[in-house]
Amino acid sequence: MRTSLRRIAMATAAAGLALTSACTAGSSSTNTNAGPKADAPQTITVWHGWTADHEVQAITDATAAFHTAHPNITVKLVKGIQDDKITQAIRGGNPPDVVSSFTTDSLGAWCHSGAWQDLGPWLKKDKVDTKQFPTAILNYTQYKGTQCAMPLLADTYGLYYNKTLLGKNPVPKTASELTALAKKLTTFNPDGSIKVAGFIPSAAYYEMIPDRIGPTFGITWFGPDGKSSVATDPAFKAYAKWDKDLVDFYGYAKLQKFIHGLGQEFEKNNPFEAGKVAMSIDGEWRTKFIAEEAPKLDYGTAPVVTADDKTNVYGGGFLSGTLIGIPKGSPHAQAAWEYIKYLTTNTDSLVGFANALGNVPSTFASAASPNLKLPAQFQTFADIFKNPNSKSSPPTINGNTYITDAQKFMAEQWEAGKVPDLDKGLQDLAAKTDKAIQLAGG
Repeated sequence: MRTSLRRIAMATAAAGLALTSACTAGSSSTNTNAGPKADAPQTITVWHGWTADHEVQAITDATAAFHTAHPNITVKLVKGIQDDKITQAIRGGNPPDVVSSFTTDSLGAWCHSGAWQDLGPWLKKDKVDTKQFPTAILNYTQYKGTQCAMPLLADTYGLYYNKTLLGKNPVPKTASELTALAKKLTTFNPDGSIKVAGFIPSAAYYEMIPDRIGPTFGITWFGPDGKSSVATDPAFKAYAKWDKDLVDFYGYAKLQKFIHGLGQEFEKNNPFEAGKVAMSIDGEWRTKFIAEEAPKLDYGTAPVVTADDKTNVYGGGFLSGTLIGIPKGSPHAQAAWEYIKYLTTNTDSLVGFANALGNVPSTFASAASPNLKLPAQFQTFADIFKNPNSKSSPPTINGNTYITDAQKFMAEQWEAGKVPDLDKGLQDLAAKTDKAIQLAGG
C-alpha cells in the first residue's frame, strides 16, 4: 500500500472505532454455509481503498484472474473506501460482501465487536495452511485469537542509503554507528542551516513513527498484563535517548525548519531521492518510486539498524500491510471467502499484485517467487519479510492510539525539550495509553 493513503486511513480510524464500538460485542458467529453456495451464479461487491490508476488496475487484474477461475462469481469493485465508511455500513446493516483496509488500526475493534467475521472456521473448513504466512503477519490480522482478516500484500521497512554520499563508509548496522555516520555526512550552509542531513531521527519526519524502529530496538509496547510497558521497558527509553541525541546535534528548531522545507513525502522531490538526506527509513514501495522518479540515483538498501545491545535481531524489522475480510451481514459470504482465499493465497495473483504496486507479497512462496519483477534493492525487504525477528505492532481495541500518542510525545514534547524528566514523561504516556484502552472496553 502507499503510505500516503495509509495515513488517510489512520486519520479516519478514530471515527470508525467509535462507530465500531456500537456493533454487537463479542465475535460474530460465523456460518460457513450462509448465503448462496459458492458455485452458484452471483455478484459480490468488494470495497477497497486504492484510488490511483495503476493501483485500481492492479486489483482489477487480480479480480479478473479470480473470475477466470470462478466464472460463476462476478465481482463489482468499489474504490476509495476508508475505515469509517466500512464501519458505518456494517453498523447500518448494509455492508458489501468483502471489505479491505490499508491499516491495522481498526482491527482490534472490528474483531472484538464481530464487525468483521471470524475467518477461523473458513480456514479450518478449507484446510488453509496458515504457516505459509510469517507469524508477524498472522499477529496483525487477528485480535486475541480471532482471525478476522487475511493479509493482502505486506509493507516492510528498511534503511535506504545514498551510495554517492556514503562513499567508502560502511553501511551502519547499529544505532550508534548510524548516529556517528549521520553526523559525519551532515553538511551545513554558511548561515548554519542544514544543507544535507545524514539521517533524520525525528518522529515528526515521514516514516520515523516509533513502531517502525520498535522491533530492532526491542520495544515490546505491552506487558503480560496487557498494560503499557513504555515506562518500564528499557528499550523504549534507549530509543528515546538515541533519538534526542541526534536531534540535539542538529538543534531542534533548526531541524524542524529543515523538515518543514522538504515538502510532502510522496512528491517527486522526495528529499532522499533529491539527495537532501543521506540515509532514511522507508517502506519497500520507495524502490518503485525511485525507479520512476529518480532512476539515476545510486542507492542501496539494508535492514533497519538495531539498538547496540540487540545486534542478534539484525535483519528483522517492522511489518504491516493491507487487510481483507468479510463484514458482518455479508450477503454472499461463501463467494466472498472464495475471493479472499484466492487473492491472499494464490502465488501468481500475489506476485502480479506485488509487481504492480511495489509491495511485498504476503506468503513465503510468493515472496520467494522468481517472477517478482522489482528493483534489485527490493530484495532487502523480501528478506526482512521472511526474517523471524520481524514483528508487527500489537492490535488493541482502540486501534493505533498508543502509537500516535507515542509519536506525539516524541515529536512534540521530548524532542522539543519540554520533558525534564524522561521517566516521569514515560509514566504519564503509559497511564494515558492504559486509560484509553480501558475506556474503549479493553
